[in-house]
Amino acid sequence: MNTALNNKKAELHLNNEIKWQRVTENYLSKYLALMDVFFDFIKANKLKVRIMCTQNARVAVTQLDPYQREHEYFLLYYQFIKHAFGLPYFPKPKDIERVGLRLHFDRLPDTREKSVRFKSYIGALSKQPQFRNNGIFVRDDNIAEVDSADHVLMQCLDVVLGAMQFRLNDMHKEKPKGQRRRGKRTIAKEKLYKHIYARIEEIYPRFNIGVTTALKQGHPSLWKHQYRHWIFSPREYEMDSVASKRG
Repeated sequence: MNTALNNKKAELHLNNEIKWQRVTENYLSKYLALMDVFFDFIKANKLKVRIMCTQNARVAVTQLDPYQREHEYFLLYYQFIKHAFGLPYFPKPKDIERVGLRLHFDRLPDTREKSVRFKSYIGALSKQPQFRNNGIFVRDDNIAEVDSADHVLMQCLDVVLGAMQFRLNDMHKEKPKGQRRRGKRTIAKEKLYKHIYARIEEIYPRFNIGVTTALKQGHPSLWKHQYRHWIFSPREYEMDSVASKRG
């Protein structure tokens, strides 16, 4: 997959890192072509994508303590790794006793101390019954921070994530201050989003990007599905009407 995507980048003369923020009218056709290669792998079930986001309008009823607020990013990331890919439901071949999990994180945006603590929690997943029973283990030296500029899969994922954020926050409606029409970049980004959404619909017709993807086959769907969204929210929450209007 890396070879195919990097070859496509070279063919399209996309020499810099691929990012959603770099989408423009001039580069639209190139980004469309690269996303087709990316989604061909997803459709063929050779690549699984999970998008997790939160809705600011859902405010937790139970007040978060200082530790939870300080480590919010890492706590959410931990839940994502633990649950989003359905690793306990991975169909491990009978002739294999254990399966090693390798995790590459984009540069963690916090102190080294917090990053080390987070990685220790991730490594401890191996000890949890649902992982241990399925023979899944994580070695410390298989947890790494990497530069997305060197990882084309991360770059493509950034485009998909950016497209979802763009649409969920109604950024496709934005107009330059004092203008009656949308800017060319906004129009180009909307076209790219629509193309990405159409590729998702090839896998899941009428896919709703604003809700957690249904578990049509029960919890094993967490692993089986090629593409899923997870709208993470507190167990008990109240709706903030002001934040809801902002998206």
